[in-house]
Amino acid sequence: MPVDLISDLFVAGEPRRAHSVAFTSVVDPATEEEIATVVSADAEDVDAAVRAAHAVRVAWASTPVAERCRLVRALAQQIEDRAGALSRTITRENGTPIAEATHAPAAAAAHLRYTADVAPGVLADEVRPNPHGTGDTIVQRRPRGVAGLITPWNYPLSLIVIKLAPALVAGCPVVVKPAAETPLAARMLMDAVAAAGIPAGVVNLVTGGAATGQALVDHPLVAKISFTGSTAVGRRIGETCGRLLRPVVLELGGKSPALVLDDAEPDVIARSILKVSMRNTGQTCKACTRLIVPNTRRREIVDLVADVVSSAPLGDPTDPSTFFGPLVSARQRERVLGYLESGHAEGAKAVVCGGRPARPVRGFYVEPTVFDDVTPTMRIAREEIFGPVLSVLGYDTLDEGVALANDTPYGLAGTVFSADPERAAAVASRIEAGTIGINHYGSSAAAPFAGHKDSGLGVELGPEGIEEFLAPTSIHRLPPTPPTRQTGEAR
Repeated sequence: MPVDLISDLFVAGEPRRAHSVAFTSVVDPATEEEIATVVSADAEDVDAAVRAAHAVRVAWASTPVAERCRLVRALAQQIEDRAGALSRTITRENGTPIAEATHAPAAAAAHLRYTADVAPGVLADEVRPNPHGTGDTIVQRRPRGVAGLITPWNYPLSLIVIKLAPALVAGCPVVVKPAAETPLAARMLMDAVAAAGIPAGVVNLVTGGAATGQALVDHPLVAKISFTGSTAVGRRIGETCGRLLRPVVLELGGKSPALVLDDAEPDVIARSILKVSMRNTGQTCKACTRLIVPNTRRREIVDLVADVVSSAPLGDPTDPSTFFGPLVSARQRERVLGYLESGHAEGAKAVVCGGRPARPVRGFYVEPTVFDDVTPTMRIAREEIFGPVLSVLGYDTLDEGVALANDTPYGLAGTVFSADPERAAAVASRIEAGTIGINHYGSSAAAPFAGHKDSGLGVELGPEGIEEFLAPTSIHRLPPTPPTRQTGEAR
């Protein structure tokens, strides 16, 4: 098949030929074939995009909130109108099984509409009386300015939209920088932006790798950075933003626990474990890849999970029955295989033994693996693998189980399995993580998503996600001065 050569960016409302002459290949992970060659924006290209956003910042901030929300809802409709093409593109550039990718456009549209619904309440001025004196204060929330949105490859549409929606309703123009591996869905999103009637310059796109992202982080006209990716890269971005006194949201890695209580129901575990621990072939930051089980039920639960995982279909990601597709790249495949070698070398027991499958012959596939006899010091128990690898650890008392759940530098997510919802909620309150599900992995567009510890800074989702793009301003007022009474006048 012919390879698409894409040498333009999306700047000031239209495709614009890049200054850069460097390109990155986009490879179909299922076939290992190059499907596109996409320009890697240089510092001059980033500057053009940021300046286009900066030029409209006052006009966009001055646009009535109701109109900004109307345009965000129009974008939701345009995404839905392109749902089939977007889903196929995500599968082709990322290897996400189509059964998963099919949900992405609808979820993105729903998030846009939710954000538009709650924005007026978040953005409304608030009057507060002075508790220590007279007068009152008008509390305003003003847009911060140009926002740089830097996203990873594992959810190429969704992870842009959960940043884009709050930025737009808040009144911040943006420059989007998607992962180098997955720029194609982002380009389709720009078509939807234009068709929705969002003013030129409010949304801009630059493609490329780490150097492109660094140029965006460094740019003096960028007022806010929102980044999703690895903790290592997040630390570097955080250091830069700290030096520049630039507000930043960092949604980073995880090594999340799935804590099984002694009363957990087997059928609930069987129904949920794949999505809890191995969604998107394990390439999910919030995946609960440490399964912590009571030793009194360890054999039962390990056998159950092994049966579920080994029965999940692996293969062509365009097949609706496929659960495990390829990993995103050859580099990611080698990384995951390296962790499998580490697990074996450190003494873990593979009850479902993964590796490179015999079939499909081509593609960046790794079979799912379930390791038992894992100890807390093993690399597979401590480091984020980002692949279909589940580690089982055992505990004797509930306090030991909670301690194991918290024995990680990360604090992104978690799951508690129990037949007693109140008991599960009480245990969930002891887990050091930003978002925890009971008997499933739960998240909601209406609730804050915030990593604890090494899993990040700041908040996404919910009204709190909009507030990240706003700067509070207080206007203090004295009470009106009563008119001076005139004396000595004739009656």
